[in-house]
Amino acid sequence: MEQEILYNKIFRIVGRDFANAGTVSVKIKKILKEIGIKPEVVYRVSICCYEAEMNVIMYARFAKMDFTITSDEVIIILEDEGPGIENIELAMKEGFSTATQEMRELGFGAGLGLPNIKNNSDEFKIESELLKGTKLYFKINLN
Repeated sequence: MEQEILYNKIFRIVGRDFANAGTVSVKIKKILKEIGIKPEVVYRVSICCYEAEMNVIMYARFAKMDFTITSDEVIIILEDEGPGIENIELAMKEGFSTATQEMRELGFGAGLGLPNIKNNSDEFKIESELLKGTKLYFKINLN
């Protein structure tokens, strides 16, 4: 049975735009609250979206984040144009980071981004192609 789409929006994220870091995830959190999604789901989606957004800002040139709410779940598909991830298995390990010193001085690059997304989502997939970009898919069930 096909799920009913309650809401869909595509957000654009610009790489290296630290001044607007977190803007998209805050907008998504607001939308979820306005719709009346349970606070624990809002929390999980917010963590995932923030981590994904920060990875784009830190590493990619540009991304689009497709945000969909259905009757059963929140689905995020993020596709970026960037360097890609050389070793996904290594990138998924907590504490592993390729952040620059500048990024670390700004308080980012603890190596928790991708693991946090995986740990807070009910379904998680990642694909990456070097010199092209990365695609993230994650889903959080509403119930």
